[in-house]
Amino acid sequence: MTKTRLLQIGDITDRMRDALSEHFDIDVLFDQDDRAVFLAKNGAEYPAILTNGHWGVPDDVAAATPNLKVVSSYGVGYDAIDAEAYARRGVKVAHTPDVLNDEVADTFVMLWLAVSRSLIPSDRHARSGKWETEGNYPLTRTVQNRRVGILGLGRIGQTIADRCEAFGAEIHYHSRSKKDVAYTYHDTAKSCAEAVEVLVAITPGGPSTQHMVNAEVLQALGSDGLFFNVARGSVVDERALVKALQDGVIAGAGLDVFEEEPKIPDALKSMDNVVLTPHVASGTHETRQAMGDLAVGNLTQWLKDGTVKTPVPECRDL
Repeated sequence: MTKTRLLQIGDITDRMRDALSEHFDIDVLFDQDDRAVFLAKNGAEYPAILTNGHWGVPDDVAAATPNLKVVSSYGVGYDAIDAEAYARRGVKVAHTPDVLNDEVADTFVMLWLAVSRSLIPSDRHARSGKWETEGNYPLTRTVQNRRVGILGLGRIGQTIADRCEAFGAEIHYHSRSKKDVAYTYHDTAKSCAEAVEVLVAITPGGPSTQHMVNAEVLQALGSDGLFFNVARGSVVDERALVKALQDGVIAGAGLDVFEEEPKIPDALKSMDNVVLTPHVASGTHETRQAMGDLAVGNLTQWLKDGTVKTPVPECRDL
């Protein structure tokens, strides 16, 4: 029996490959010596693509796959996939929401605690022997009873809000629309920043949120404010953020994502009031397995009945 051809973009786990190999003949895009020649010869034969939030579907792949029917992304973010264009063509785009909500929310809390309590410099103070030679480490700031602003009150944003309430936080938020929640709504990111001490971005990436957090928003957050990004690097004007930190416009930051990953501005690496992680918010064995299972499940369900388990919003009516 002939298997359906699947184009794989980016890495997948052995577990995913084993499950998919039962149903698909898999070709790995990045294994090809001459990508242009490969796509010209084979592109029209792929009804299915498996990708991730980083690579999405590159323009050359999109142009070379006229018979595409489904795209399954191994991740919740899909700003590197033109979902609106695919929806117009009747191509189903699926992602892996919900299964990573807790990990991303926990990563924000980890960064918040690390920045507020100066975890990294304090650890360095202890390891270096300075505690013995120079005395106690300076006092830090509590995370209790803070005003927290959430940019993007979707599934993960709500999970972050739940975590913050455990610290006695007063929750503010900015979203595309007002939600049926008890939190304070702001119709702009700037207004939200002005009202809070801690600002966290967890909004989708893409053109509509490009540089949502800019110099004006950071100025509104203020010199005691802390900024965190567990969304997409594109959401923040990184140059403005570096300058705001250098000039004391804000007090500190915790960042899991960056504009030009894996590149991180050198200036950020040298700041004691900034904690950096390399886009690992969902990076646990358990969550990545759940994400992989869902990405595979979207493809196998499509093969079975033409539907996907978790379509992106643009494709829900297909």
